[in-house]
Amino acid sequence: MNNLMHFRFTLLVIATVLILPLTLSSGTLATEVLIFALAALGCNLLLGYTGLMSFGQGIFLGIGSYAAGLVLLHLHVQLLPALLIAMLAGALVALLVGWFSIRQRGTYFVMLTLAFSQMFYFLAYTMKDVTGGDNGLLNIPRPDLSLFGAKLMTIGTPWQYYSLVAVIFVLVFWLLQRIVDSVLGRTLLAIRDNETRAAAVGYDVTTFKLAAFVISGAVTGLAGGLHAVMTGIAPLSNIEYHASESILVMTVIGGAGNLFASVLGAAFYVLAGNWLSSLWPRWLMLLGFLLIGVSLYMHKGLYGVAQSLLQKFKRSPGGAEPLSGNPLKEK
Repeated sequence: MNNLMHFRFTLLVIATVLILPLTLSSGTLATEVLIFALAALGCNLLLGYTGLMSFGQGIFLGIGSYAAGLVLLHLHVQLLPALLIAMLAGALVALLVGWFSIRQRGTYFVMLTLAFSQMFYFLAYTMKDVTGGDNGLLNIPRPDLSLFGAKLMTIGTPWQYYSLVAVIFVLVFWLLQRIVDSVLGRTLLAIRDNETRAAAVGYDVTTFKLAAFVISGAVTGLAGGLHAVMTGIAPLSNIEYHASESILVMTVIGGAGNLFASVLGAAFYVLAGNWLSSLWPRWLMLLGFLLIGVSLYMHKGLYGVAQSLLQKFKRSPGGAEPLSGNPLKEK
């Protein structure tokens, strides 16, 4: 059953990356959807599967942007090594932040991740020789995709770059889905549901939380590296508190506890923001009202709403009846 669901979600992601070019005229906007969906996937691993509400995801996004930008600018490495370095930088910083943060619970954990977010923001702001300060790291090159000196793909145009990001996104989603369906994923769910009981039966809760933090940091760092290459800039805004807030909002709107829900949340946030910002400069106020509605009436986010509508359609006279009943109830 798990393998079947895993296969269905992977097919949904493949369908999503194929549909975006057919529905959007901007390759940059479509790429931005996938990049922030990557960041939301990392956040969902913490919030939905481990029960950790982190306000430090912007740290890893910004660190990934700076890491990829710096090595592309000064070391002139190829694209794939630069993205791997962005992932490694995100994972290492997540290891540091997680090592301190996971020793606290509840409000204290949230406040500690927020404090780390502010600390890294001011470090990036003051280290102008490295990060460019409030101007950001400028003129980041976008080299063609090469492997061992052989040119594999040209990514000079927005849609060419989208193709590369789409392949990376599907691969990362597949790997994360494998993780959450594995023993590690089930253990994280046990910790989320009852941390005390998980510790009582012998699980090293601290190690598992730290592992989730490191994986989340690596994925979010990759998103930051891809964003820097897309825009040619590693902006200070990628590492500030509002970046963490945006990633968390995407995760909540989509629905915590399901990876494909993060794709829905990121797509809705990016596309709605792009549309509303052209209509009204204060579009974030409307997004705030939406988040209030999600908190009050849509506890499972957009994915939960879609799931409920599908179930109602199946139960309706005109809808297709399921082939069998609930196997859990039959047992």
